[in-house]
Amino acid sequence: MKLHLQDIPRVKTITKQEFLDHYFTPQKPVVIERCIEDWPAFTKWNLDYMKQVAGDKTVPLYDDRPVNYKDGFNQAHATMKMSAYVDLLKSEPTKYRIFLWNILKEVPLLQKDFSFPDFGLKLMKSLPMLFFGGKDSHTFMHYDIDFANIFHFHFEGKKQCILFNQDQNKYLYKIPYSLITREDIDFSNPDFEKWPALQHAKGFTTELNHGEVLYMPEGYWHYMKYKTPGFSMSLRSIPKNPKNLAKAVYNIAIMRHFDTIMRKIKGQNWIDYKNKQAILNTNKKIS
Repeated sequence: MKLHLQDIPRVKTITKQEFLDHYFTPQKPVVIERCIEDWPAFTKWNLDYMKQVAGDKTVPLYDDRPVNYKDGFNQAHATMKMSAYVDLLKSEPTKYRIFLWNILKEVPLLQKDFSFPDFGLKLMKSLPMLFFGGKDSHTFMHYDIDFANIFHFHFEGKKQCILFNQDQNKYLYKIPYSLITREDIDFSNPDFEKWPALQHAKGFTTELNHGEVLYMPEGYWHYMKYKTPGFSMSLRSIPKNPKNLAKAVYNIAIMRHFDTIMRKIKGQNWIDYKNKQAILNTNKKIS
């Protein structure tokens, strides 16, 4: 048995008005296949190029270990020179990923390789972020703290993407006071005996290739698995729905700090409590 996932619609190209009418306004995901062929990045950006222009940079690395109460918000698990990291990606499978790497801050030269497309939304030009991963590495299922509209541009290789909207929260074993689901769920091959509520979840899926752009609407859950070594860049726009904007403010101003305080007070017991509550809360909703 598999998750109930429908293929994300694909278009070759799209006008601003078509995007606003058919995807942004109804808050539906879409893959745009030929959006960035005029960017220098389309032909230049690959792992070897990143090694060439950023090889001396020390990059933060993350793996799929469970959250620990000692971990800070988005705290890296290790660091490595980019040159060594690219060599690792190309030589063997690795769980290490780069997450939220600000290329404007670290390698301003790369800004010349892309422009900010006009989708009819105001993109945050100070926050283009890069994400790298090795074969079979993956992110936990999560949604972004700021409920942003996200445009995810993929480079080199293939990447599996699974999305759910916020209406599916009751089936996903969401961790309280967090932005993730249970970390021991393999969304690429879920165990429905252990996680029965997932049988009711309805989501979306696609496989991104070099140069393709995935639009993820406000607050969408996303799970990313690298089928081959590769990397992506995300551009974002603040949520336009007032309810989602309010949720973003709550997440940033209250929830994140409350969770940090509880970790300091209760330690690992707080993490264990939240993991148990994720199961109890979900099972109540499907019973």
